[in-house]
Amino acid sequence: MAAPLNLPVAILAGGLATRLRPITERTPKVLVPVAGKPFLAHQLELLRAQGITRVVLCLGHLGQRVRQAFGDGQAHGLKLQYSFDGPVLLGTGGALKQALPLLGETFFVLYGDSYLPIDFRPVADAFKSSGKLGLMTVYENEGRYDTSNVVFAEGAIQVYDKKNRLPEMRHIDYGLCVFRAAAFDQWRADTPFDLAEVLQRLVARKQLAGYEVRQRFYEIGSHAGLAELEAWLARRRRHE
Repeated sequence: MAAPLNLPVAILAGGLATRLRPITERTPKVLVPVAGKPFLAHQLELLRAQGITRVVLCLGHLGQRVRQAFGDGQAHGLKLQYSFDGPVLLGTGGALKQALPLLGETFFVLYGDSYLPIDFRPVADAFKSSGKLGLMTVYENEGRYDTSNVVFAEGAIQVYDKKNRLPEMRHIDYGLCVFRAAAFDQWRADTPFDLAEVLQRLVARKQLAGYEVRQRFYEIGSHAGLAELEAWLARRRRHE
């Protein structure tokens, strides 16, 4: 077990998960079974091994089911807290804005469908030394596992855009970021907005650091990704 890592982790798990239907019509994505247990259990196991002690789940669609299943997190060796969108889905950015009172001044953000087998501590250290409001981890994807959406050059995020593709986009948003709460100052609470807006605004202000990861990511955002993670976890179990 790693030494405690004091930054909390916000897990964005409030979306409708339309790409995983019909599985997610009645089951929130983080509760989808993967290798014999809910996906969130795998995420929490990974975070606990990193020394993470506190997680805030940002929930929307079917969110109460998650709290019923995982409670305070004690059974998984960490503290779980919950932030709910309410009657209107707030989007990834709005959900984080709402959760700021639970998250504090500095925190990790992890997508609710990402499984990232990396060391979080160097990411936190890189963020601290950058002095910036945010940091995005990136992976040289070359379009292999999903569509590349980042221009990463000279150790910095030059462009981040999920809609307008550029030929020089060779990297992809890896699924783990670090933020200071001040990165969200320009947006009102209770207003839906996307985390991509925050990231693009930080790029424009030269306030988004970049950290390149060499280990590929896994995800359950699609049926193909779910099957691939199942297979990878099964292989890992056989070699343990």
